[in-house]
Formats: sequence, structure tokens, C-alpha cells
Amino acid sequence: MSHSTYNTLWSEAHEELSCLLDEELPEEPLRPERDRVVFFQRLATFYVRYVQIFRQLEEAYDQSVHPQKRRAIRQVLDSVIGRVLELKNEMVEKEFSEYHYMDDIIQDLKLTPEDLEIPVPRYFIWERNKVLQDRERMFAAIFNQMDVTEKPPVMRTLTLERAIKIVQVAERARQGRLRAKFMREIHRDSERQRRAEEQEAVSTDQAAVCIQKVWRGFMQRKITKRLREEEMIFLGMAMDPNLSYPSQTELDTVNIEANRRTRQGEHEDDYQKSIGSVIYQLREVEGPEMKETMKDQIRQWFIECRDATGSFPDYPEEEDGGSALIFAEKTPEELAEELAAKEEEDANKKPKGKEETKEKGKKEKVNDEEEEPGLKMLPSAYLEDLQRGHKTFSEVWKNRNEIMNFSQRHELELIKEEKRKEIEVEIRKQVDELMRQELANWKLAVDKEKSGKVKGAAKQKKTKKNHKNPKKHKNILIFRTIESLFEELVEQELLKKADNVKLKDYLGDYSYLGTTLRQSDIEPMPSLSDVRQVVALYAVLPLGSQAVHEKAPLVKTMLLVGPSGVGKKMLVHAICQETGANLFDLSPLNVAGKYPGKSGLQMMLHVVFKVARLMQPSVIWIGEAEKMFYKKVPKEEKELDPKRLKKDLPKILKSIKGEDCVLIVGTTSDPHSADLKSLCKFYNKIILIPRPDYASRYVMWKELIKKNGGEVTSDLDLSSLAKISDGYTQGHMVQVVRSILTERRIQQFPKRPLTASEFVSPLARIDPVFQEEEEAFKNWYAKTPLGKKRIKAALGKDGDEESSKTGSKSGKKKGKK
Repeated sequence: MSHSTYNTLWSEAHEELSCLLDEELPEEPLRPERDRVVFFQRLATFYVRYVQIFRQLEEAYDQSVHPQKRRAIRQVLDSVIGRVLELKNEMVEKEFSEYHYMDDIIQDLKLTPEDLEIPVPRYFIWERNKVLQDRERMFAAIFNQMDVTEKPPVMRTLTLERAIKIVQVAERARQGRLRAKFMREIHRDSERQRRAEEQEAVSTDQAAVCIQKVWRGFMQRKITKRLREEEMIFLGMAMDPNLSYPSQTELDTVNIEANRRTRQGEHEDDYQKSIGSVIYQLREVEGPEMKETMKDQIRQWFIECRDATGSFPDYPEEEDGGSALIFAEKTPEELAEELAAKEEEDANKKPKGKEETKEKGKKEKVNDEEEEPGLKMLPSAYLEDLQRGHKTFSEVWKNRNEIMNFSQRHELELIKEEKRKEIEVEIRKQVDELMRQELANWKLAVDKEKSGKVKGAAKQKKTKKNHKNPKKHKNILIFRTIESLFEELVEQELLKKADNVKLKDYLGDYSYLGTTLRQSDIEPMPSLSDVRQVVALYAVLPLGSQAVHEKAPLVKTMLLVGPSGVGKKMLVHAICQETGANLFDLSPLNVAGKYPGKSGLQMMLHVVFKVARLMQPSVIWIGEAEKMFYKKVPKEEKELDPKRLKKDLPKILKSIKGEDCVLIVGTTSDPHSADLKSLCKFYNKIILIPRPDYASRYVMWKELIKKNGGEVTSDLDLSSLAKISDGYTQGHMVQVVRSILTERRIQQFPKRPLTASEFVSPLARIDPVFQEEEEAFKNWYAKTPLGKKRIKAALGKDGDEESSKTGSKSGKKKGKK
């Protein structure tokens, strides 16, 4: 696609963003909404519309080659991602559920379920490509040092009994094959004799009619089958076998996108070179003139203040903005009053602070009494950034004439405007130092006041006070390099390479009946598509962008709960692959025996979290998370000490802040054996992963068969296969597909296509996840904090509590009146 295509996409995204900002920030604030359902609908609509803007901006950012446009898009893109996360967090708080069903909203907005898919921004990996390559080299070097090679298989000697048993099995099999061969020949002979006896003389006409009947039936069935296939292809319900996938057009598109990314790098290098040359030019050419102009303006201000107030003013401190306050278009009297007021505030800071807090408390009480009962949207940390980004687009880029910039190179004038401001700030600081000294000299010469010296002495005292008791940060690893710590963790198998899987490989279809079931007071089980979206929102998007992680609702820990085989471990590896994160394994079984003792445990956690912070983003995985919070440790596991991390890990968790892109992910298939209270206290997000539903199983069978070399033909009834595999997990399905699609079976496809009956026998040998087990997981989740809130809301208790609160408030008001 051309440059204009992505410019149009960017412009359309900003048009929709403008409408959303007008709705979110109206001139008159919206009245609180009493109806929780109506309020959630408003939130969900905002969420869906922001997701559409997110998808458009992500595509525009990935393919735009103009370096300055990319920076403008990136600023808005990060803010839109943050706003999506804020709305998701608010939806969870209002609906008391991690999963939301918005079938009616996407129907009203004329969208498809695919439009709700959260895209993983491609710049997460592209912009960290060099770092990831360096990390791969470090892994390769460490593995070479460790001599990680495949050991030759050990030849085991057979015992006499085992050897006799093998010979017996082989001999019995040989005899069975011979017996079967003899019986087959006997059956054939008897069949031939029977046909010879029954055969009578048949005329040529009768023989011709018989042949015609068989032939015509065969041809008609063939024609009917071909017509049916053509109709299905026309309706889009089947794929044309004559077309190659991927098509040539798709391959060309991939090549064009790769070429545009290469061009992005070239344009970025030119842009950085231009910045250096522009800064040098501005400093050499405009810098001296700026400096002299500032000096003249400040001297003029000195004289005006002297004439107006009778004395020279105090020079504004650097913390207050320095000479920038002088250039704020204020009269000398106003500026002098402002500086005097600030000095008084500093002198009377404590008593004023107490009075202000009291006044604020009174105002808040009055506001609480005056506020109407109902639901309001929470304040956002991103709306101001979105307004600023949209304003930049409207003023700079919306109507910009780019006829002469066909190759989409950088704009030199924009660089000058941007860097001129930075150089002004830099020169202003230099001028401030000179003019402070000059003002002090003037005061000494004319007014003979030594206030400057007194202030200088006060400043020195302050600085001395600040440096009297410096906090000494004792770091036991201060002399260790990050490379040596990295190597140590890899050797101890606490730091691992993530498997090469993407989030899109976690297959699953959309839940089409979620809203309908909830309207019927039936809580639906989430689909695998819903699970994929939640993991993308809570883990991938915050970890991928530092700007988003710092201001978005902070998710430090996440627990994935579900039966074995539903893909919990795969999701952990997908998070690492999508964000380029390091994978640390602190599973109880993996930690057992390493760094013994209490000091060793503290050392291990210190090393892990130090490397995780310095080489962020990082994912710390705790497999079999229930073992860390056992109600009662089993006898066979007491030696492993699975509860070893229970005390120290929550303490370190408190030190993780918004700027630390570190996420702890736990996985468990047996949450019932853990202490629920301590488990929920540690993990602030608990995601229940169910067994696949019918739609997801249908998609998975189709994709798994193709991925393992199979062919999906009309002979394979996928619908029946998806129906009979109810209760089986993704792991079971992968196991069955791999057992059937051997090399020999793949070679037989032209003569013997794959059928659904072949999958029945391998499935029958595996125990599925029964309904009782799934109900046990649902009942356990209902005991979690969010599950309890959901049950209360469903029973209507929450609404009763709110109404009682509002009633009590109104009663208080009446009493006061």
C-alpha cells in the first residue's frame, strides 16, 4: 500500500478519537448513572471504539516511513493503549468479571468478532531487535560452555526373562498372521464357489442395463458432489483447492511490508544525523543572539523593578523556573508580589499545610453530601495526553502539504522548531547563572545589601543537611557484572529460553452466546478467544511498552487456573515471545535444592529480581503455584520444601513499581489444595481457563491437522469430530493428531483421505475433563474475591447495599436541614 493509504488511516483514527474525546470530556460533566447495566454499556462501547482506533494506529505506525509522523503516531498509540487498559480495569470493577461479552455492541456498531481482537503491536519486537539478538548470543555462548549436547542412548542389557518374553510375543504374532492368511484364503474359495453356483446365464441387454445403471449413478454422484463444492466455495464456506495458499498477492504484500520497515531504518538514520547538524547550527548561529537578547530583557526587568518598588528584586530560583518567570508577560509589581507570596509560603509551610488539609477535608465532605448517588467514570491518566496528541495532529499534520515530499523524508523546519525550544532552555540556564551574579554585584554596589550572601549561606546549609546522613545502599552484588549474573542464572536453570510460540497460536473462537446467556441469568464459561484477549490486556500490552506500564493500572501478579492441558504454560511462553521478555522459572520443584538456607534463598531472589529489573521486560513464572501455598504439605514433598518462597517473595513483590516491567505469572491445575486467602492475596489477577467449547474445538481440529501435514477434505466431518471431542483439552487434541498423522499415513492421503472415525479410538484411550471437574473449578473461582462480588451482584445484594447507602445519605441531609 502507498504512503497516502496509511496517512488516510491515521487521519480516520484521529477523526474517531476527536468524537470520543468530545464524549468523554463534555463541557458540562455527565450526571451519575444509577443503572449499572446502562453504565456498563457505555463503558463497553467506549472500549470497543478505542480498540478500533488502536488497530488503525498500530497498522499506521508499523508501515509509516516518515520519522516525525511515526513519533506523533507513537505518542497517541501509547495513550490509546493505556486508555484501553483503564477501561478494561473499570469494566472489571463494575461487572465483577474478568470476561465481558459484547455481542450486542459489535452488532450495533456493525463490526465482526475479529474487530475486537487485541493486536500485539509489532514494534514491541522490532524496536528491541538488537537487544534480543545479543541475548540469543549470550544464551548460545553459555550453552556452549556448559557443553549442552545430546547424550548417546545408553544400551541396556536384557535379562533372560525379558528376552524370552520378546521372543514369545514375536512368535505368537507370526503364528497369528499365518492363521489369518489361511482363513482369508478359505473364505475366498468358499465365496468363489458360491458365486459360481448362483451365476446364471445373463443376456447382453441385461448386462448392458446393469453397467449403465452403475455408471450413470457414479457420474451423477460425481456431478452433484462437484456442484455442491462449487456452491460452498461461492458462499465462502469452503476454500478453492485450485488456489495456492498463501497466494502470490499475499506474498507480495509481505515483501512490501518488509521493504517499508527497511526504509524506516534508513529514514530514521537520516533524521538522527539531521538533528545533530541542526543543533550545532542553532548553537553556533542563533545561540549568541539568544543569549544577548535574554540578558538585555533581564537587565531591563531589573531596572523596571528598581523603578517600581525602589529596590532590586530577588532572582527567581531554578526550581521555580528561573528567568522563565520573567518572560511570562507579567509586570514587575506582579512578579515581585508572586515571589514574596512564595517566600511566605515556604516560611509558613507547616501551619498552612494543616489548614489546607482541614479545608480540603471540609470541602470533600460537602462535595460528598452534594454529589448525586450513582456510577461515574474514574479519572484517566491518558486523556490529557490524547488531547495533546490530537492537537498536535490537527495543528501540524492534518492540513500539511506534502506534494514535494513523496519519499516521506523528515521535515527540517519541524526539527528546528523543536530543537530551538530545547536550546533556549539550555541557554537560559547559563544566562541565569551569569545574571544571578550580576544582580548580586548590582545590589552590593547600589543598595549595599548582602541578602545574596545570606541566601547563599542558607543554601549551603540546606545542602549540607541533605548530605549529612546519606542512605547507603548496600548491594552485595555491587562487584558482579550483569553478564556474570545472567550466566549464573542460566547455569542454575532459573533463567530459560522461551519456546517459539505466539499468542495467535493459542487457537480459539469467539463466544457468540455470552450476552444471551447472561440475560437469561446463566453465567457462561469463557471461550479460548476471551482468554487470549485477557492475557494480551493484562500481560502483553503493559510489558511491551514502558510508557504504558508506568501509568496504566498496575498488574504485578497473575494466576492462570485450569485443568492440565488447556495451554497455561504455552501462554506464559507466548507472553515472553510477544514482548521479548526474559523468562525466569521460580517453580517450587525447580527451586528445590538450589541456594540452600535462608541467606541462600535471599541471595537467589536478589539476583533474580536484579537481573529482571536491569534486563526488563521480564516474566517470573511459578509453575504449580498451589505448592507454595499448600494447606498441608504432602509427606512425599516435605523434603523439597515447596513453601520455601512463601514468606520472602511477597516482601520483594512490594518493591515492584510502575517503572519496573516485571510480571509474576503463576499456573496451577490444582488450586483446591492451596490456602485460598493467601493465594488470592498474592495474585491480584486470577484468570480461569476452561476446556475448549464447540467453536474452539472445530477451529483447533482444522488448524492442528493442517499444521501436522494433514489435509482437510469433505471426507473429514469436522463438525462431528468437534462434537464427540467435548471435554478434551488442547493437549489431548495435539496428542491425538500427532499419533494419527504419521509419515506413512500422510503418504496414503491421495488414496485414503482422512476421516473422523480414525480419531475415535485414540480419543477413547484418554480420560477427558469431566463436567464435575469443571464445576469444581467454577465453585473454587466463586470463592475468590472477584467471584464473591459477582455472586452478590447476581443476587441483587450489591444493588440493595447501594440503595441503603443512598437512603442513609438522604436521611442525613434531611436531618441537617
